[in-house]
Formats: sequence, C-alpha cells, structure tokens
Amino acid sequence: MSELDHVGIAVPNLTEALALWRPITGGTESAPEDVPSNRVRVVFFTVGGTHIELLEPTEPGSPIARFLESRGAGVHHLAFHVPSVDRALQEVAERGGKLVDRVARPGARGRRVGFAHPTAFGGILVEFVEGP
Repeated sequence: MSELDHVGIAVPNLTEALALWRPITGGTESAPEDVPSNRVRVVFFTVGGTHIELLEPTEPGSPIARFLESRGAGVHHLAFHVPSVDRALQEVAERGGKLVDRVARPGARGRRVGFAHPTAFGGILVEFVEGP
C-alpha cells in the first residue's frame, strides 16, 4: 500500500501563491527548487504527514503552463510514495492504464518520479515518487 506523498497545485506565480499558503500551513516550507525535467519551480509545505507542492512553470508550453492556460490554478496531481517508480508504472500499464512516463525520471527533492495519465485513475493525474 502506498502513502500519499504530496498534492501538487499549479500556480501562475509562486511568490503570490506562497503568501496565500503560508498562513494555513504554518509556513513550514522548502526553498524554491527548479526541476528542469518538468520545467517547473516548486516549493513544498509540510502539512502533517504529507506535503503540498506548489508548481510554477518555468517555460511557456511546459505541462504546468498548458494546465494553467486550460484550467487555471488548482490541484494538478496526487503523488504517492512507492518503493519502485518503474514497478508502479509497469503495474499501471499491465492493467491497461495509459502512462505519461514509461520509466522514472528525475524529480524534485532528488527523487525519482513517474506519471500515470489521468485516464488511468478516473481523471486524476497520479505521480509515483521514489526516495527517502
């Protein structure tokens, strides 16, 4: 069984979003981190036993930029901590689920990540996260 690692929220402006989220989360946040493989800048807030990830696009046309253009700011994905991203992706594919990634790629916080297409989980983009 996997644990919820974080909820990813797409935002157009990280500075403005931080001001909104600090009061409710208590301000326990990471330093901003650029994730070139996803073309985003992220900040994580620790909330209880999980995290909220704010994602700001660093390039026009990136997945987060496209999400913001079509849907506006809001929940982008749910991420689950798994022992092996590659195995989790394989299991989704074996049951006929569509994938965004066939193998793990570098993600935030030095972790390996991989995404299953929203159609694989009833319309929700799911990220698998491996690492400490």
